[in-house]
Amino acid sequence: MMACGAINVVRGSRSSTEELLQIYNHSESVALAVDNPEMCNRIAKLFSLKNSMRFIILLWGEKSGLVSEGEKEVPVYTFMELIHLGQESRRVLFDSLDNRKQYMYEAIKSDDIATLIYTSGTTGNPKGVMLTHQNLLHQIRNLGDIVPAEVGDRFLSMLPSWHAYERASEYFIFSCGVEQVYTTVRKLKDDLRRYQPHYLISVPLVYETLYSGIQKQISTSSLVRKLVALTFLRASMRYMECRRIYEGKCLTKDQKPPSYLQSMLDWLWARIIATILFPVHLLAKKLVYSKIHSAIGISKAGISGGGSLSSHVDRFFEAIGVTVQNGYGLTETSPVAAARRLSCNVIGSAGHPIKHTEFKIVDSETDEVLPPGTKGILKVRGPQLMKGYYKNPSATNQVLDRDGWLNTGDIGWIVPHHSSGRSRNSSGVIVVDGRAKDTIVLSTGENVEPGEIEEAAMRSSLIHQIVVIGQDKRRLGAVIVPNIEEVVKAARESSIIDPNSSDVGQENVTSLICKELRTWTSESPFQIGPVLLVNDPFTIDNGLMTPTMKIRRDKVAVQYRDQIENLYK
Repeated sequence: MMACGAINVVRGSRSSTEELLQIYNHSESVALAVDNPEMCNRIAKLFSLKNSMRFIILLWGEKSGLVSEGEKEVPVYTFMELIHLGQESRRVLFDSLDNRKQYMYEAIKSDDIATLIYTSGTTGNPKGVMLTHQNLLHQIRNLGDIVPAEVGDRFLSMLPSWHAYERASEYFIFSCGVEQVYTTVRKLKDDLRRYQPHYLISVPLVYETLYSGIQKQISTSSLVRKLVALTFLRASMRYMECRRIYEGKCLTKDQKPPSYLQSMLDWLWARIIATILFPVHLLAKKLVYSKIHSAIGISKAGISGGGSLSSHVDRFFEAIGVTVQNGYGLTETSPVAAARRLSCNVIGSAGHPIKHTEFKIVDSETDEVLPPGTKGILKVRGPQLMKGYYKNPSATNQVLDRDGWLNTGDIGWIVPHHSSGRSRNSSGVIVVDGRAKDTIVLSTGENVEPGEIEEAAMRSSLIHQIVVIGQDKRRLGAVIVPNIEEVVKAARESSIIDPNSSDVGQENVTSLICKELRTWTSESPFQIGPVLLVNDPFTIDNGLMTPTMKIRRDKVAVQYRDQIENLYK
């Protein structure tokens, strides 16, 4: 499809039939490339009446497994038949050199649309991101600065091949002539051990899973081994922290650098502590970390994208000597816009912008450019920016301005220390602190609109106020202000407490609230996990509500940040 200039519209086979039909209609598609006969049969009934349907390509399986639907007979080609048709076409081409031009594809322009990728969780009017050949070529040409792949390297990946992150990675990997191995969540552990990849391409959730697995092994070890491992880990983390200080790779929002004397004292102290801990760190590598490395491979680096990497996971892998390079981007940016380099792998950041890419931080209300170290709305500009949203100019104009800047909808800041000496707000280390808009992006890469879940939960008389949380986490959680009177009433009716008592107890309140959440949000594909109960309501006076009585979810997240972090530990 890419070679002949056709536009491919991609979606996962787990999507609902209704969603696939909506995307088919909106994109004005004319054919289908389908996973297997089962998938084809599932969608055949709804798609059979489409007069625009010219043919179907069956990627796996045989046509004998298809069930005929509708009166219209649409040609179906298996993938092997497609290959044979191509071979025949080439034979005719080279047997008729005089007529060569009539068989050649029309020239593809760099600005031609290559693919439409519909944003996750789209409801109502779909938003199809138009990515051009130039957008994708920009990634192929510049990702080598982040991943210096060499012939003989092996990459392991488990993302859907239609995902923007995976596609950019695949195109880059293939252009380097290196090996790509595909795996699944179920087989990840075994495949890491079997293939010993040089690089792992995945979302933060995978690194969190690896981290949890290693921690579980440590916790279930004998008391002596557990104590030794934890002692080594604490020493290594402290060593790496000191190393970051004297190498100048620490995050700081201070726009004014510390005095020369203070800097020298900090540098000297960090050097002293690091020197003391270095032998312990070396011993830990030999006795403990080497065993972890043999189990997970990743001899060069793990590449994390599609969400923010948890700081404790980031620091853990740094301590055991597994390099993790975190990146940042959107489907609208093809997707990589920034990433950490091996030469400047600043823990907690999204790294520097990739080549020909600019970032700036602006005030959410005035759009004024803010200085480094100041938190605001993250905007990006570069050759990888989408052409726009398909058949949706109003949505395009909301995020893309006349000067080519894309409003990412994320909150972030630029590290002053690393941006000094460069053009203002364009080339410093980027830190992403969350979403400016309500959409929650889980560490799995799934987008969740919290409004519908909150609206459903508010139908419970036990819940006074609720804010759904979970940005960059594995699952959703919630900060809830319970309706104490109704909770006491429900506890009495359930015989949890004495009819004359009003002391429900924290554990009982949590249990009742969680039961209510399961009842009222059962229709949502995303369920609430950990719950934080707070006594003080969100009000205008305490700054947690706007004058128009809307909860400031970003303010709630900041006020209860420590408690929220503890929920996910």
